[in-house]
Amino acid sequence: MHALFRAARIRPWLLATGTAAIAVGATVLTPIAAAQAATGSSAPATKSHAASSLPACPFWDAGVTPPTRTVSPWTPPSQTAAAVNFSNRPAAPTLSGSLSNGSVTITVSPVPNAVAYRVWRDGVAVGYISYWGQTGPLTVTDTSPCQGAYYDVVAMYDTSESDASLGQISVPYWLGSNGTLAAGPGDVPVGTQIPVMVTSYNDVGQTASGLNSQLGVCATDPRVIPWGTYFTVPGYGTCYAADIGAWIQNDTVDVWLPGVQASNWGVQDRTVTVIANPY
Repeated sequence: MHALFRAARIRPWLLATGTAAIAVGATVLTPIAAAQAATGSSAPATKSHAASSLPACPFWDAGVTPPTRTVSPWTPPSQTAAAVNFSNRPAAPTLSGSLSNGSVTITVSPVPNAVAYRVWRDGVAVGYISYWGQTGPLTVTDTSPCQGAYYDVVAMYDTSESDASLGQISVPYWLGSNGTLAAGPGDVPVGTQIPVMVTSYNDVGQTASGLNSQLGVCATDPRVIPWGTYFTVPGYGTCYAADIGAWIQNDTVDVWLPGVQASNWGVQDRTVTVIANPY
C-alpha cells in the first residue's frame, strides 16, 4: 500500500448496524412526521413526496477529508484487468421494498441452501438475516434512508463470512423518487461516462463486500457507482464495484493492482464507462 495515495481500510460489513432493524414476519417503522402518522397513507404521491424529502446520502465515513492529490507519472500495468466472472457462484437473491413513515422496509427473497443474508445501503451494512428455515418474510428495515440510495444483497452459504461462503452480489436496487426499490442502475445506466480520479491499491484479503481483493475488483463511492456495477477504466481494463475506501469519495475510483504496480499507477484522471454485466 502506497502511503501517498491510500488511507486505512476498514470492513464496514463487519460493523454493528445501529441504524437498521431486522425482523422476520414483522416491520419496524419510525415516523418522520405527525401528518404521515395521522393519515397512514401509502399512496404513490405520498411516497414520492416523502422520498423527495429525504436527506442526501452521506459518505459512509463521515468526517474524513481526503488530502489533495494531483496527477502523477503513470506506468502502465503489466496486464489488462478482465471482467471478473462471478457466474459460477449461486445467483443473488432479489429485493423488494418501499418507503413508508421515514423507513425503507426491504424484503429479501430466500434462495436455496443459504444460511444468512446481508443487505447494504451504499456499501454500508444495514442488516443481517440468519435463516434457519422460517416461513415468514425475511425483512430488513433501514431507519435512515436517503435520496437515491442503492441497496445490494448477498446470500451466505455458511457462517464463516469468507469469500468462499458468498454467492453473487445482487444488482443494485435504487430507491427512486417514487419511494420504491427497483432493480437497475438508477441514474447511472449502461453507457454512462463519468470523469473520475483513479488511484490504486494492493491490499490483500477481503474487501468491504467480503469478496477477496483481486484484479478487476475495485473500490468506488457507491453513491456514484453502486456495488454490483461493471465499468471500464482506460489503461486498466474492467472493474467490478465491490469495495470502498475512506479516501474514495465522490468521483474517485480505486483500482486493484498487485505489488508495486499499484504505486506505479499513481494518480490519474480517467473517464470511466458503465457497461452491462458481460456474463
